Amino acid sequence: MFLELIGTIVAGLAMAGVAMLINRISGQRLPRWIVPVAAGAAMIGMTISNEYSWFPRTSAALPEGLNIAQTVENKSLFRPWTYVAPYIDRFVAVDAQSVRQNPKIAEQRMADLVFFGRWAPIQKMPVLIDCAGARRASLADGVSFDSQGGVSNADWIKVTPQDPVLKAVCEAT
Repeated sequence: MFLELIGTIVAGLAMAGVAMLINRISGQRLPRWIVPVAAGAAMIGMTISNEYSWFPRTSAALPEGLNIAQTVENKSLFRPWTYVAPYIDRFVAVDAQSVRQNPKIAEQRMADLVFFGRWAPIQKMPVLIDCAGARRASLADGVSFDSQGGVSNADWIKVTPQDPVLKAVCEAT
């Protein structure tokens, strides 16, 4: 975040310098407001570029075995260009190496989901996926396992069979 702020400021200063140079070359014929407007436009452009390039940069840097299951596009009133082209500011990845299956309960899988957000810290959450029943549950406090590996006290969430997290986990094994 800090480096993006520095980059935005540098882009504004550089464009102000270019506008001043063009003004000098043209014999001071440009209006006085051209320098701050050029600097502001460069800073806004840099900010927009950073927003749209965050997801490709972050997803390209993911380690092997971390597969993106779902993305969330953002539209915002104070960013009117996002209504034309929304940008991705959050996504969920499945850690394929963490997918585990109990042979006694073959339709269920345990996996770690990793949540990424544009201005949020990375979070990891273990989940239990019922592939046959199209449901999932967070393995948070209060969830316990019996001797056979069955789960109790789980807060199951019913999802569609096309749910991207369900598909990613069930197809990982």
